[in-house]
Amino acid sequence: MAFQVIPFELQYAKHFRDLNLQWIQEKFVVEPKDRTLLENCKKYIIETGGHIFFAEYNGDIAGCFAFIKLNNEVYELGKMAVDPNYQGIKIGQKLLDFAINFAKKEGWHRLVLYSSTQLDTALHIYRKYGFKEVPIDPDSQYIRSDIKMELSL
Repeated sequence: MAFQVIPFELQYAKHFRDLNLQWIQEKFVVEPKDRTLLENCKKYIIETGGHIFFAEYNGDIAGCFAFIKLNNEVYELGKMAVDPNYQGIKIGQKLLDFAINFAKKEGWHRLVLYSSTQLDTALHIYRKYGFKEVPIDPDSQYIRSDIKMELSL
């Protein structure tokens, strides 16, 4: 398997948008915050101190995720998506493993994520990698988010 994680380049912005819109539209409703981040990810994620990474599998962009900077020590892990054609071959787990290792190397203290209890597979993987459920913020940014998890690094 020719798998690698590659950093954001503007040429991949469309993949970031499309991969995320695909799963959000399939299971939920695209919300204003989604549109903001997905339509201008360079401005709202990269230029504010965040990062976006992609899973490249045999030359194709098969998945992605973002780190959204909350402060110098805490980042939100968000907008993780895997192309349906590549699901079932552990690309999401490889991305999550990369994410955790990257965050540790950067010296961050904590990763947080918001998800939905409807996403059983994702929640299983997050728990497998040590994320723990914590009380969700009353002003959560997404209607679909009914669970918040965090990982101390």
